[in-house]
Parts: sequence; C-alpha cells; structure tokens
Amino acid sequence: MTNRAGAQQRIHLATSIALGVAAVLLAVAGLTTAAAGPAAVNRSLAAKAAPAPPPPPPAAVLSLLTGSITPANTAPGQTAHGQTAPINPATPISPSTPISVSVAHGTLRGVTVTDTKTGQPVPGTLAPDATSWQTSAPLSYADTYQIAASALGAQGRLVQQTGTVATLHPAVLSAVSFRAVGMDTVGVGQPVVVQFSKPVADRAAAERAVRVVSTPAQPGAWYWMSNTEAHYRPASYWQPGSTIQVDADLFGADLGKGTFGQANRAQTLHVHDSWVAKADGRTETMQIFHNGALLNTMPISLGSPSHPSHNGPHVISDKKNSIIMDSCSYGVCQGDAGYYKEKVDLDLRISNDGEFVHSAPWSVGQQGARNVSHGCVNLSPANARWFFDHFNIGDVVEIANSAGPPLPVWDTYGDWELSWPQWQAAGTSS
Repeated sequence: MTNRAGAQQRIHLATSIALGVAAVLLAVAGLTTAAAGPAAVNRSLAAKAAPAPPPPPPAAVLSLLTGSITPANTAPGQTAHGQTAPINPATPISPSTPISVSVAHGTLRGVTVTDTKTGQPVPGTLAPDATSWQTSAPLSYADTYQIAASALGAQGRLVQQTGTVATLHPAVLSAVSFRAVGMDTVGVGQPVVVQFSKPVADRAAAERAVRVVSTPAQPGAWYWMSNTEAHYRPASYWQPGSTIQVDADLFGADLGKGTFGQANRAQTLHVHDSWVAKADGRTETMQIFHNGALLNTMPISLGSPSHPSHNGPHVISDKKNSIIMDSCSYGVCQGDAGYYKEKVDLDLRISNDGEFVHSAPWSVGQQGARNVSHGCVNLSPANARWFFDHFNIGDVVEIANSAGPPLPVWDTYGDWELSWPQWQAAGTSS
C-alpha cells in the first residue's frame, strides 16, 4: 500500500508540471499576439504555405503591317523609324511598299499574301528569328492583296489573323529614260540625263527617287531643263576612269498631281580618258588635250560673222560617218540665198543648233586664217579623220573668241555653260 501511494503521488506531480509548462507557453503566445497583432501570426503561417502558381504565359499577338520591318521591329503595331504602320483597307498603299507581318510572344508558322487579280502568292522572306515576314517582290498598281498569317505561342497555342490591303490606282504613269544609252564608255563632259514621259510636278520627289553614285566620289547637283528632263553633273568635268551608277527607283513614286512612276530603271556610265578640244576663233586653231596634256594642234574655221559659232563648252552627243546637211532645217531653203544641201563626212555633233566638228575640204584654204562656216568647226579631211578616230560621245569641245552668244544650257548638253554656283542655285546638291 505504501509503495502504491508513493507512485500515485509521483504521477500527480508530473501532471502538474506539464500543465504548468503548457500554461506558460499559452501565456507567451498570448503576449506575442497582443504585441504584434494577428498579422504576425498569419505571416508565420503563410511562410509555411505552398508558393502561388506562376501566371500563364502571354498569348502570341500578330500584327499585319505595311512598310519595311526588321527582326528588332516586331512589337505589335510598332512604327519605330517610320518604317511600318498597321494596314488600313480603306487607305491604298504604293505598290513599292512591302507588306509585313510581325508577332510578339511567339513565332510565325505561316504567312500568305495573295494577289487577288492573278490568284498567285506574293513571295516573301521570313526573318531568322521567325518573328517577322515581309514581301520580297514589288506589288502591282490598282490591285488588292489578301493576307493570312498564323503564329504559335506558348504551350502550343495557335493564333491566326487575316487582312486585306489595296494599292494605288494612279491617274497618270510616267516612264523614265536616259541619254547615252548603250555606250561602253563616255567622255568627261557627259551629264546624267533623266527624261520623263509625263510632266513632273514634284521635282524634289523625283530627285529623291533617282540616286547617282560616282566612284571615286564627286558631289553633284540636279538641274531641270524642263518639267520632263533633269540633268546631273559634278562641279567640274568627271574624273577620267570614273564609274557613275544611276538608279531611278521611280516605281510607286508620287511625282505630284496624280502622276506616279511607272517602273524602275538603272544605268551605269564608265568614263574614259579625258579628251578636251579648245577651238579659238581668234587664232583659228584648235588644241587637243589628252588627260590634260597638249597632244595636237590643227587649223580650223569657225562660224562666219553672219553665222557665228556658240561660245563655251560643247559636249559631243552624236557621231556619224556622214550626214546630209540641209540649210532648210534652219529656214534657208532652196531658192534662198545661202541655200545648201550636201553630204558631209566625219561628223561629231556638238549642239542641237546644227553645230558639228566635221570634214570640210571646201574651206581648207580658209582654215587657220578666216572663220567662214555656218557655225560648225571645219577641219581638213586628214585632221577630221584624226579627230573622228580619237573623240567620242561625252568628249568636250570648248569654243572661245567666236562672235556668237554662249551655248544655251538647255541645248542638248549645254550643262557646262553655267558655273558651279549658278548650277547649284537652280538645282539640288547631293
């Protein structure tokens, strides 16, 4: 009995101690709650909770655009650098403007642009990162194109979009052509000549569309001879050995007043050695300079006092073994005093006013002594043959000390009659 009673006393003592410890812990918790508030307890509980799931990835966003696009320019509707704009079915675009498609938060899976007139797809190029695509061939005037694009976003979700865009229907189309076409080489005086089939109202737009690059570089400027013809030349004659590249990117160009460029054209001119002839009406001689060095001197006869030659630089624009010269072409016809019509050999045209360098056996006695021609540079048959064999299209004949006026700037290649400041004042430098 004594042992059993002692054991019960020990059990009661242990229970009392446990209850006392629990009371102390509850008291501490109560103090903590009172001091920090319920939020502290909630934070403690939240720290032990499972993390929230990540938000779902954004869906792919397609953009149908007009204008050039780069792989870096792929945000929906982005118009950085003025390169692109969202398509607008109500606003026709220039056929030279590409159609582009971009995607954000995904990659392109397929793009088709279809010409509704022909039913044929327009070729295009996909960017290496597959986030943008654009047409690689020009569109057509007065046409409509249907666009269908698809892109794959995160978790394999496919997004599709379609659209339509139309191109301009111009009232007038202007074709472009060049002078000195088909020449292997030209002389240092040959200007770049661009001719339009229709009048150009916006000359600045036309100049922006025609790029001239010379190698070596020689800054030049445009000068408009009329509303259908523009000339480009440097400050002085082209350097021998130059290459002149002309790119007329006029297709789709707005030339003003409803006129648009019909097609692109290009021309490459190679400049040969410098050949410059200096004809002097006072000494009745002509000096020939090859690459700046005097090579030959020959007697000449320029225009008579009643038919004086034009002064100033002339550029050879045509070359024929023989032509029929008829004074009726400038109003002196058969039966009139001074009428002539005869075959003339070894002819190099230097103006559109009937001036040539040519063989003139009938005036050999006056060559080197008197000016008796109708405005041409007369040479003996032998000297004419030498000159014909050495001079070509674009080479220069400078006439000085004639009784005539300066060659008009608009007369074929009268470009060099103007000083560089005069030329620039009426043109656009580049």
